[in-house]
Amino acid sequence: MKFSEYALAPEIKKSLETMGFRRPTDIQFKAIPPILKGEDVLAIAQTGTGKTAAFAIPLIQLIHASKPTKRSFGIQAIIMEPTRELAMQIHEAFTQIGKHTKVKTACITGGLDQQPQIARLLEGVDIIVATPGRVFDLHHQGFIQLQQVKYLVLDEADHMLRLGFYKDISQLIRHLPRERQTIFISATIDDEVKDLAYSLVRKPIRIQLSPKNPVSKNVSHFATHIAMDDKRFFLERLINENSEGKVLVFVRTKVRAERVMKALLRVGIASETWHGDRDQQERMQALDNFKQGSNKVLIATDVSARGIDVAGVDIVVNYDLPDNPETYVHRIGRTGRGTARGKAFSFCSPEEKPLLTAIEAFIGEPVQMIQIDTAAYQETIDLTEDTKHDWRKLLAEANAVTTKKKKKKK
Repeated sequence: MKFSEYALAPEIKKSLETMGFRRPTDIQFKAIPPILKGEDVLAIAQTGTGKTAAFAIPLIQLIHASKPTKRSFGIQAIIMEPTRELAMQIHEAFTQIGKHTKVKTACITGGLDQQPQIARLLEGVDIIVATPGRVFDLHHQGFIQLQQVKYLVLDEADHMLRLGFYKDISQLIRHLPRERQTIFISATIDDEVKDLAYSLVRKPIRIQLSPKNPVSKNVSHFATHIAMDDKRFFLERLINENSEGKVLVFVRTKVRAERVMKALLRVGIASETWHGDRDQQERMQALDNFKQGSNKVLIATDVSARGIDVAGVDIVVNYDLPDNPETYVHRIGRTGRGTARGKAFSFCSPEEKPLLTAIEAFIGEPVQMIQIDTAAYQETIDLTEDTKHDWRKLLAEANAVTTKKKKKKK
């Protein structure tokens, strides 16, 4: 079934056509009809399956169809996100899908000056995409009225709980109308997530995709054994061999991110970093450059694994393997999103082998290993442009100078 066959407003179909949305993904196919019917939905689906559009399309349709004019009559829907980066990106998706409709959307997050956000609220909006803390603050100050909220979406619920937002969510829920439609979305589900979900939804339509395989089928993922000190050479080669693609590199620490960026710069490869030591404006600029393609390599830490939702990421590199196997799933979920295909490569050093074993146990299948023979491994190191750190070349040059001096003495 194509989107053109859905009972959606022409304005929404026009946006979907422009965005290249032709057919729904599995989660969209299963979630859109019940949401349009007003049912609560509990969706458990791995990252990169098209979850945002699965709730954005029907909510925009419902609000657009109920509005006689473009004038806002109060907040109709709240979309809760765990981080401001995610909130900004989800807001962008709502804006694109609702571009030609009567629906107005605002992004309300912490970490930024609240005055522009208050000004936007005073103009009148139908949907707010927000982080829990800032919504609660502005509600307490009287700038957010919740009496007319008809729709609540709790997105990335497992991540939200992990970040400690349970109290904020619980307090906010008490101020929402009891008669509302709730959409609860999580990549994973455990007892805590389940308890929160069933405290919010009523007789929900439960949707669970690929419960036995948390990794998207659209991602081909590989691993190879590389010594820790040699990883930069193989990253250099991988980027050069995929020079037209967007490459997202995950490292363990902020310091390591900066070191990898400098190592790439030494070999003439431009990249940017994304981590907590960079301010909000710097992070958003780096992400925008990556989205637009003016920078094709982004180096990020784990805290950003779910905050980077960029179309067209061709390759994800686990430069360092994550300590938590679930983080691996969220990392490689940055590629192969929707109906696109993607690749993920993990550089596994000898000391990281237990982490790879834990990842394979978590996803329930072995990661395909790429065997690099000794000659090919050495060739990668020898071909690096990083002459400053090529100790073999420096040693060879030193030996050549010594030999030359000896010959002159003779």
